[in-house]
Amino acid sequence: MSVLLMMTLFFTTGLVHDSAQQSLDWQNSSASDQDDRLHRHGHVKRSADEDQQTYALTLDPESKFKLSWTPDFQRQQIKFHVDIGHSAPQSWFALGFSDRGDWPGADVCIGWEDWKGALIVQDAHVDASGIIHVDEHHNDCRRASYLRRKDGLASLEFVRSFDTCHRRQEERDYLIEDGTVHVVYASGPGPLYRINGVSPSEDDVGFQRTRLLKPPNALEHQKTNDPLHALLIANVQLNIPAQETTYYCRVVRLPQQFIRKHHVVQFEAAIQEGRESLVHHMEVFHCEAPPDETIPEYRGPCTDPNRPESTRVCKRVLAAWAYGAGPFRYPPEAGLPIGGPEFNPYIMLEVHYNNPTLRGDWVDSSGVRLWYTSHLRQYDAGVMELGLEYTDKMAIPPGQDSFTLTGYCLPQCTAVSLPKTGITIFGSQLHTHLLGYRVVTQHFRAEDGQELPELDRDNHYSTHYQEIRLLANPVKVFPGDALLTTCWFDTTDKVNVSLGGFSISDEMCVNYVHYFPRINLEVCKSSVSWQALRNYFQFVNEWDKQPTSPSNGVSDNYHAIEWTRLRAETLRDYYSMAPISMQCNQSSGERFPGNWEGLASPRFPLPLAETRNNVKPCESRDDTQDEYVPD
Repeated sequence: MSVLLMMTLFFTTGLVHDSAQQSLDWQNSSASDQDDRLHRHGHVKRSADEDQQTYALTLDPESKFKLSWTPDFQRQQIKFHVDIGHSAPQSWFALGFSDRGDWPGADVCIGWEDWKGALIVQDAHVDASGIIHVDEHHNDCRRASYLRRKDGLASLEFVRSFDTCHRRQEERDYLIEDGTVHVVYASGPGPLYRINGVSPSEDDVGFQRTRLLKPPNALEHQKTNDPLHALLIANVQLNIPAQETTYYCRVVRLPQQFIRKHHVVQFEAAIQEGRESLVHHMEVFHCEAPPDETIPEYRGPCTDPNRPESTRVCKRVLAAWAYGAGPFRYPPEAGLPIGGPEFNPYIMLEVHYNNPTLRGDWVDSSGVRLWYTSHLRQYDAGVMELGLEYTDKMAIPPGQDSFTLTGYCLPQCTAVSLPKTGITIFGSQLHTHLLGYRVVTQHFRAEDGQELPELDRDNHYSTHYQEIRLLANPVKVFPGDALLTTCWFDTTDKVNVSLGGFSISDEMCVNYVHYFPRINLEVCKSSVSWQALRNYFQFVNEWDKQPTSPSNGVSDNYHAIEWTRLRAETLRDYYSMAPISMQCNQSSGERFPGNWEGLASPRFPLPLAETRNNVKPCESRDDTQDEYVPD
């Protein structure tokens, strides 16, 4: 008899269904009056083909390697271009991709100079020891060139298909899909007789995370005739510590004009020139407090133990930017409401600085620029939380290379909270803490059990690259629909169980979706029900002799279990069948009327790990031609 069947029989007998202020760091200007010292990072420009867009970012901390790329969704390919500064004679450069940014296992295109002076571009892969091997059976670096100038500058350019369709195990090519992509690069000295067998030093390799397949409609939102004003929320001459990672928080009060309601219609990064590699990601939070409550205007490390406790309410995301992201534009029908008589006037900027060279002389004045208007649009945009509650009721056992948790937004909740005309979700911010590596949100029409296209997926998710992403195809959600958010976690390096919670050492599984029109539903999340959790701890005590006890707290009981792979698999399976507790919460924090404890777990199919994301199958590719054949 299986452990899960024993648990089912055990719980069948005992299962209970449960329930003004302007300072030097502020700039409030019109669209034509911008700060020349700051520029928009991760910029976007139109290519010669009006249906394509070119994006750019800096790869390395010294800003020697500058990447630009142009996705072509019709042909399912990307044109890459790297400008290489201070390139030594006969040196080589490689650009490619890997699952997590590691050089071993990377799929790369390499530009190098042979001993005769010929400039060559070759397709290669990197083995587990970090050694380069030229791919002998194919060359996916199409229309490639490696050029060198006398002044020491060089460039590498090539076209790469999203999916090369090559499946040889030893030369398995990277699948470029929507979501986070870890772009790897390496360089090294010459002269070389051949590139095969070369292994760069650790100091000569690196990576950046970005979204290569940004949706082609990102710039298509109609231009508004509304008068726009810019509000710059930034640090001022901040001395960055000589440490690799710094999270710096700044609480500020909105200027006096925000006593009236406005709409934010766009936000973007404002990175001080020369600091492009230093600023990793930024978020702006609203301080969720009564409108007349004063929040201390704190400046300092976000994790400082002396940070005022009252600033902890500054946690509702208004804007989020990650390295390489361009401006985020709201659809023409909607704007993000900010200000007004019921709006607490304090917001907080959080900046993640990445300083791997441990330089102690960085001074920064970067921030986020919000574009707003007093001419309100048709709809207020809203933000809704999907996924798992922030609670220690959900656990991830240690030593697991892949453990999944799913949070439910059940049909019962959307049925009582969404208007009959539904809502339109146009943006998504997937979120875990340090252990998450894949996140998916599924969409079901519960009345007929139909699974609709996934709302969002990131197969290479990283907590170090977070942005609010425009969906390539906005999603309409109606009353009675269900939204399931599933996260994959890797705890192979953990010795203790990881629990849900707010701390960075705790875990989360959330999708902050951006939608219109704004409604009263703010949180649609779940966890295992209280009674089901008590039954689980009773079972592992009576049947598996683990020292859990009703007198212990949830955290103590999880930590009391000696975790094995079988116990971890049993817990995961139990979560999938156990009754759940729903947070079907209104904007006031109160739940919608009804009993939300002990609801039956829905029997929707959970997502597959290897589902492709916004990439056509290989059958649409004609390998005899240089490009994809349009459908």
